[in-house]
Order: sequence, then structure tokens, then C-alpha cells
Amino acid sequence: IKELSTKPDPERILIDVREPTEFTSGHIPRALNLPITSSPDFLFLPPAEFADRFGMPKPQETQELVFYCKAGVRSKAAAEMARRAGYGRVGEYKGSWVDWVGKGGERA
Repeated sequence: IKELSTKPDPERILIDVREPTEFTSGHIPRALNLPITSSPDFLFLPPAEFADRFGMPKPQETQELVFYCKAGVRSKAAAEMARRAGYGRVGEYKGSWVDWVGKGGERA
């Protein structure tokens, strides 16, 4: 996770699935915010609708998606959803934000 937060890699995307208010109060650097609670269908959207809703291109199925949330519950659900949507390279940061902050991780 530390590597993802410091070195951009177009093949690996760090995704914060917390709500926007949680995200703006602090997040892991370089993470994208795709909230699973208010937008549970985000990976099932057509690319144009995804871009309209989130202001960024939809992740490609060949990219690795790494999810985190506050404590790991929502990130687990997002990872399962990604697999159902056809993404083969899916990871979770099980400790999520609580672990990141607890270990002194940089905040954006």
C-alpha cells in the first residue's frame, strides 16, 4: 500500500470506498474515491456513465484494483463486487484506514 501511495502505477489502482465526507477528511495519497455505500453499482456502470458520475475513466478489467475503507468491511464487499463485475486482479487492504493511520501513514 505504501508503494501505491508514493509511486503511481497505471496498472494498479488504490480505491477508497468510504463516503466522500470520510475521504475528504483524510485518505491515503493517490487513492481514488469510489464510495460503495452510495454507489454500490460503480463497477457495473457503462464507461460513459461511470465517467459522468465520477469524473474519471472507468478502471479497465486488466488493471489491479486494491480497495480500502475505514476498517475493512466495505473494502471486502467492494473486492467481491469487483470480482463479480469481471475484474481478475483484486486486492484488499484489510487493516484499511485505521491501520494506515495507526502505523503513521501519510495522509492526503
